[in-house]
Amino acid sequence: MKVKVAQHAGICYGVERALKMALEAAESGKDVRTLGPLIHNPQAVADLREGGVDVAASLEEASSGTLVIRSHGVAPAIIADATAMGLDVVDATCPHVSKAHQAAEELKDGGYAVIIVGEADHPEVEGIMAHAGGSALVVQSAAELPSVLPGKRVGIVVQTTQSASRLCEVVDAVLPHVRELRVFNTICSATALRQRAAEELARQVDVVVVVGGHNSGNTTRLYEICSNVNPRTHHVETADELDAAWFKGAQSVGVTAGASTPGKQMRNVIEAIEALG
Repeated sequence: MKVKVAQHAGICYGVERALKMALEAAESGKDVRTLGPLIHNPQAVADLREGGVDVAASLEEASSGTLVIRSHGVAPAIIADATAMGLDVVDATCPHVSKAHQAAEELKDGGYAVIIVGEADHPEVEGIMAHAGGSALVVQSAAELPSVLPGKRVGIVVQTTQSASRLCEVVDAVLPHVRELRVFNTICSATALRQRAAEELARQVDVVVVVGGHNSGNTTRLYEICSNVNPRTHHVETADELDAAWFKGAQSVGVTAGASTPGKQMRNVIEAIEALG
């Protein structure tokens, strides 16, 4: 089988930056913890733990030392509380996520009713919600919009790992029902590039394997995009999850990976596929 890798795949600048900041903090010799997993990739989080970076589920679990804010960002109040506790705060929020925070604040300050396109229980969306004043409407699709919108002046901001098609769907549904609509397309460039490359790859090969955490929103989106054009698409975290039956009769296999997937993890999967013949 011939293995073809998507033109844009794997770890992005924001994730690489966060990993570097966390490991550099650990070099100080202090206790270092991230508030929640630094990124949505269990293997990478395990590697961080080996490097001296633990995970705290709450501020109470990080009572001393250094606290690293994960790439998804948090509410401003959490950083303020951590500072007040005397923690050394390292803010590893992805710069693209910070732009979404700024957009949400700008819409709130401008008097717009804010709609966030994203997953309500995702930590990034929780952070955006806080910057929007805590009262934004969160939807994943146009079907989730209420029959009566929260205002006639509406502003839309989007989770950085969402697809452009979902954003456009919500914008098209909102527009006829408002007097004024302001949209911030805060989908990050790395996400957009990976999504376009993944779709292009899926059209060219017999089987697609998407590599990344099962808890990763951006990886799940790649899986959805590829599945829409190629039903023989599979999502794995590690090479151990590969099933030889997936590749029966296949002459070509495409591999892509989420923005939170380190290169080593993707290479291990590629090597395992090649070993299947």
